Amino acid sequence: MTLGFGVVGTGAIGREHINRITNKLSGGKIVAVTDVNQESAKQTVEQYGLDAVVYQDDKALIADEKVDVVLVTSWGPAHEATVIAAVEAGKYVFCEKPLATTAEGCMRIVEAEIKQGKKLVQVGFMRRYDSGYVALKQAIDKGEIGQPLMVRAVHRNPEVGEAYVTEMAVVDTLIHEIDVLHWLVNDDYKSVQVVFPRKTKYSHGKLQDPQLFTIETNSGIVMNVEVFVNCKYGYDIQCEVIGEDGVAYLPEFASVVTRKEAKLSSSILTDWKYRFMDAYDVEIQDFMDSINKKGEPQGPTSWDGYIAAVTADACVKAQQTGQKEAITLQERPVFYSENTVLERV
Repeated sequence: MTLGFGVVGTGAIGREHINRITNKLSGGKIVAVTDVNQESAKQTVEQYGLDAVVYQDDKALIADEKVDVVLVTSWGPAHEATVIAAVEAGKYVFCEKPLATTAEGCMRIVEAEIKQGKKLVQVGFMRRYDSGYVALKQAIDKGEIGQPLMVRAVHRNPEVGEAYVTEMAVVDTLIHEIDVLHWLVNDDYKSVQVVFPRKTKYSHGKLQDPQLFTIETNSGIVMNVEVFVNCKYGYDIQCEVIGEDGVAYLPEFASVVTRKEAKLSSSILTDWKYRFMDAYDVEIQDFMDSINKKGEPQGPTSWDGYIAAVTADACVKAQQTGQKEAITLQERPVFYSENTVLERV
């Protein structure tokens, strides 16, 4: 079955997904688009040669009988209303982060989905589909390093603009670690504390950079996560899981090693998109395959979106207070069982 996609939001990520569904993957077709900027929506249809209707708003798009899946790539604060409308219409949803900008908003989506009695929503946490993270999770799940005790993770960007402020280190950057780390160790979070080291000269007045987050899980695993968004040398993602019997590392991104002028060297990426481009492809393909084979997506759920929102709120509070802040989740509904994404990779 070819799934009809209706795309809400034709900015950069929306166009990238349209391109991969149209030109790289199988099982989907773009049949409708909308954007608050109608000219952008029309240009997108022309750019990719789509046989798609341009709608005035998301409600009209969702009402189209040809739309099986609503792909939400609009401005973050608009996500909640679009996702709830799509769920209430019984449509599948792929929503880029955030699922909603508040934990309360995420819970409203959870409640709407449970009311439908069927999993319809997948959140775009693509790291769960990265081959390196998948291999790391498999090593942990197979007990190769024993029970995890500690995690050390790094998220570095070469630089950010003046609009990037301290809170964005959580909601725009750490948010990926928030999702993938609790998935890796299969444990929910308990608390978080933030420490601000000496500030880099490359930062600005509204940004404390770097930042160190210490997150504890319910079972006592301690995670130290560094966010450094003006590191200058490149885009660098690292993860090390220390267990009772050994240590497992996230593989380095593959690059050619050269020997020249008495130096041994390899290149480092500077653009995050290239680091996870393959993961985006695998993510969307798996989303379509899961719907066709199982009748529902198997990736990050609305509940995962809720976990991320609650944890991010606690992290931002910890930035402000300098104290250890509790991460308090509601009890997981039976409706949402644990997902193990892409065991076959």
